[in-house]
Amino acid sequence: MEEKSVDIKKVLELIESQEKLVAMIAPSFPVDFSYPEIVGKLKRLGFEFVVEVSLGAMEVNKKLLELVCENPKKRYITSPCPVIVRLIRQKYPRLVKFLTPNPSPMIETAKIVNQKYPEHKPVFIGPCIAKKLEASEDYPELGVIVLTYRELSEIFKEKEIKKNEKDFFASFDLIGPKTRLYPISGGLSQSAGITENMVDEEYDVISGIERVLKVLDEFEANQRLKILDILNCDGGCLSGPGVISKLSIDKKREKIITHWASTASNQGKD
Repeated sequence: MEEKSVDIKKVLELIESQEKLVAMIAPSFPVDFSYPEIVGKLKRLGFEFVVEVSLGAMEVNKKLLELVCENPKKRYITSPCPVIVRLIRQKYPRLVKFLTPNPSPMIETAKIVNQKYPEHKPVFIGPCIAKKLEASEDYPELGVIVLTYRELSEIFKEKEIKKNEKDFFASFDLIGPKTRLYPISGGLSQSAGITENMVDEEYDVISGIERVLKVLDEFEANQRLKILDILNCDGGCLSGPGVISKLSIDKKREKIITHWASTASNQGKD
């Protein structure tokens, strides 16, 4: 039997000791889990509150737009991806000055959660292994534990959390409806309005490591490019290593879009 990860053990211990927990689930979750079932299962597992990390993405967008408005002539590389941030710091130190200083949606959500639920332990659930480093190395003061979708699935199996009709009446405690497309390549640009307010040559949307390296190599020389929206995994966060689904990128993207469309008319009352 495969050894449990350190973070699985941590969460299981917290559940067993009946610690107060908040689940912060990344907007790519529809790739592996259905809504609202996932919220109900998390609450039956032991999480008192379940919030959308797309809420933090809304704050990221707000801060990005403030930067662009305050400094319209400056150029920016914006990414919620810890792999990209580390890549630029280590391999392209000359480009660090272009990185937006804003924290990622996970971190922005954790700050909101720590203010709203100060007695609860935040647990991020998402597709990315590198988020573990972001939480433990970059923002240890927030106390975020990171689980991948694969790890959450293991916990569900261990605790025998199966389908229950009551789960279909569950709902998020904090929502971020406007940024549910964030995990798709270009989701940041689309939700922030960049695609509507800038001409094509002024922004670029990139995902996949080969294209990432090429564009970063050429960024300084391409003066027409004002904003670079960039993710490491091909197609965006829906292809992260912590994802369970083996569907194609197009099929995964379709799941994200379907969830966004199905909840668009119910934005304020999930």
